[in-house]
Amino acid sequence: MTKHRLYTTAFSSVYPLYVTKAERKGRTKQEVDTIICWLTGYSEQQLAMLTKDQTTFEAFFADAPQMQERRLLIKGVVCGVRVENVEDPLMREIRYLDKLIDELAKGKALEKILR
Repeated sequence: MTKHRLYTTAFSSVYPLYVTKAERKGRTKQEVDTIICWLTGYSEQQLAMLTKDQTTFEAFFADAPQMQERRLLIKGVVCGVRVENVEDPLMREIRYLDKLIDELAKGKALEKILR
């Protein structure tokens, strides 16, 4: 079985899209970083390095220091798919991140996003 193309995509190639989406809605890069660090357990320094190298999404999540336990509380639809119903564990983690960035871009308070 072949891997989804997104799994082999470099995190560093998608990260600027997350930041751009947030900034277009008046949010900041720092808020995006806060969300990613909360979800994955990466430090700001580790995240800064990952935004510059070719680490794939698969490795990004596999090597995450400590995935946030409360991520399981993330519910809703992103890209037409209900995140809590995604069966593939890696795709679910990616969708969790997408959903958090969507909530940020829609103006939700950071405190509520970080459940």
